[in-house]
Amino acid sequence: MPGPNDALAAVLGRGRPADEADALLAALVDGGVYVPIDDQGSVVFIGVDDTGPVLPGYTSEAVCERWLPATAGSVFCDALRLLDISGHTGVETLAVFAAEQWAKVPLPLVAATLRGRGLRTQGEQTLRLTWSTHPVAVALRGAFAARILAYPAVRTVWIAYARWTESGNEHLMVQMAVDEGARPAAQQLLEAVLAQDVPLGPESPGLALRVLEPDEADQAAELDRLGLDTVRPDHATGRVHIVSREFD
Repeated sequence: MPGPNDALAAVLGRGRPADEADALLAALVDGGVYVPIDDQGSVVFIGVDDTGPVLPGYTSEAVCERWLPATAGSVFCDALRLLDISGHTGVETLAVFAAEQWAKVPLPLVAATLRGRGLRTQGEQTLRLTWSTHPVAVALRGAFAARILAYPAVRTVWIAYARWTESGNEHLMVQMAVDEGARPAAQQLLEAVLAQDVPLGPESPGLALRVLEPDEADQAAELDRLGLDTVRPDHATGRVHIVSREFD
C-alpha cells in the first residue's frame, strides 16, 4: 500500500486550499488518499456541513484513525477509484483531511484534472491518451500532413495511442476537429489516407476515429494540452503545421 500523501498534507497544512487549488488537485491525483471503511468493508461517508454527505479522504492511515477512531480501518484510493465511488453513490464532494486542516474538493474537478493529463472518463470506462511513436502513428502523421489542405473543413488532426484502463484494450486513435456539419469530410480524409498512404495489415494496431465539431471546443483544447502529434493546416497561406515531440 502506498505511504502517506505528504504533498497533499503540506498543501492542507498551509491553510490556503482555495488559493492553492491547482497544487491541491495535483497532489491528490498524484498521491491518492485513504478512505475509511466499516466492519463490512463498505465506505464510510461523513457530514461536514448542511450540504449532505461527503466522501472523506485522509492523507495517511494514521490521520484517518485520528479523525475517525471508531472506523474499522481505511483503504487507499487513487483518483480513478474515488471517481468510481462517486459514480456508484452519487456523492460528488470529497473532503480531504491532514493532521489539523481539511478542505472540500468537488470530484468533477478531480475528473477534469485527470482529463488534462490524458485520462478521459466515459461512463464507467476511462481512456488514456498519450503520444505514440508507433510506425503506423508516424506514417499517419505524414499522410494527414500531405492531404489535409484538400479538406478545408478539417481544422486539426490529433494522433494518439489510446488505452482503456479497465479492460486494457489498446488502439491508435485519430481525432479531428471540423467545421459544423463536416463529419463526412473527416471520414473521407481518413479513408483516403488508409486507402492510399497507410494501409493497415493484420499486424497493424486497431484504429478509431473521433470527430469534434465546434461545440466541442473544450475537448479540442484538452487534446492540445496532451502533447499529441498534431497536424493543423493554415489555408490562408497553404502551409501545414506539425506539432510533435519528435521535433522538439
